[in-house]
Amino acid sequence: MNRISDVVMVKSERHDVAYVLKICSVAALGGILFGYDTSVISGAIGPLQEFFHLSASETGWAVSNVVFGCIFGALISGWLAHRLGRRMTLFICAVIFSIQSVGAALAPDFFWFVLYRMLGGVAVGVASAVSPMYMSEVSPKDMRGRALSMEQFAIVLGQVVVFIVNYLIARTASALWLQTMGWRWMLASEIIPCILFCVTVFFIPESPRWHMLKGREDEARRTLVRISNEHHAENLMDEIRESIGSSANNTGLSLGQMFADRNARWIVFVGAAVAALQQVTGINAMMYYAPMVLQSTSGSLQAALFQTIWIGFALLLGCIPGAWIVDLKGRRPLMQYGSVLMILSLLVVSWALYSQSTGPLALIGMLGFMFAFGFSWRPVTWILVSEIFPNRFRAIGMSIAVASNWIANFIVAQGFPMISQNQWLNERFHGAFSMWLFAAAGCFAMWFVWRYIPETKRISLERIETTMMSLAPGSSSPVGAEYQES
Repeated sequence: MNRISDVVMVKSERHDVAYVLKICSVAALGGILFGYDTSVISGAIGPLQEFFHLSASETGWAVSNVVFGCIFGALISGWLAHRLGRRMTLFICAVIFSIQSVGAALAPDFFWFVLYRMLGGVAVGVASAVSPMYMSEVSPKDMRGRALSMEQFAIVLGQVVVFIVNYLIARTASALWLQTMGWRWMLASEIIPCILFCVTVFFIPESPRWHMLKGREDEARRTLVRISNEHHAENLMDEIRESIGSSANNTGLSLGQMFADRNARWIVFVGAAVAALQQVTGINAMMYYAPMVLQSTSGSLQAALFQTIWIGFALLLGCIPGAWIVDLKGRRPLMQYGSVLMILSLLVVSWALYSQSTGPLALIGMLGFMFAFGFSWRPVTWILVSEIFPNRFRAIGMSIAVASNWIANFIVAQGFPMISQNQWLNERFHGAFSMWLFAAAGCFAMWFVWRYIPETKRISLERIETTMMSLAPGSSSPVGAEYQES
């Protein structure tokens, strides 16, 4: 009898991997736009600074204004995703991306450049929350980590592509042409992936969990049956109904109800903290300002842009093993081991800057940091943020966590050039001070993961809440214990 039940269970869990990967790959195009849009500025910032005669704080604003838009986009992402659905929200993001790529490229002055880039930031903020939300909701629990890693892989792919595009545009160009026209071509190149995303987004189904929240169970059932089979679909729909709860009346918790719920408060705090800690390790200081950092050791902007391509590839290469082992070894080990390697790599970069080395030491340290970040904090942060929130407040919880990520991103993007170009700090530390700050933040991030993040691999979204509360203050569960689905 047990063998028969085991066979039935195996059959009920079987799912169409190819179909899941196909729809997740389309949703991951939002990640390509995310990566492309946020990193295109790395090649343009030098010419922009000279074209608009920007000060250090204005240079920071030229980069960080996008992040300011991202914060607003993240905050409204939950409302949009709940009202319009995940798929329609992603389409709206693609349209906004298209508008801003053309508008920023044609901007007649710094005011209009900032306005269009901030508009694009709104789209990035929304997409950064809704794309992984959608992918977590259509992915079976035993491949959720790999599916969500696709989005992170897509983000990094978008970054690598734009690094290559920026280099190709600048490779044989004169300094004068780069100042007047080159940066415009860099920004305008984004329209190509924008159009691709607009065309393909309607080839994917709406999230079955959103359909369940809206009471459209027949549509949810069709999608879940297509993903797996009828038996598994019915079992999962029962779990979703239970997690939504009759008190939420199938509409999800309001902001006030969420903060009145002890469990919800704690889970939102953990999600927001992890999302913010990902940024203060220094990743986007590397992504946004790598050409500025490397130009002093490479000799020219073109050479610095070429070296930046390899930094992007190091991040991309890191994402490959991360995606492969995140569902095998779990979330916690990747984040802890990655933190150690990131801290050591930052110390290498800081020594190269402090000793004013003109060799490849700074680049080697940055490559090590990017590889370590790529297999740890890059994918795992967004996997955790996508899976730790229960159905009844997933949309609003993710919007708060993603907003927290972008707030930290804004602080780093705005503050880095002000620190790196500070005369007093440069005279004493030669640019190493910011790297020491990032290394210290990495130490704190490693401790936070050890203390407050439980293992969530192979746990269904409907059972995550109990797992998350096991490490809340006052819990009797041992720190660092492994948690498996019952």
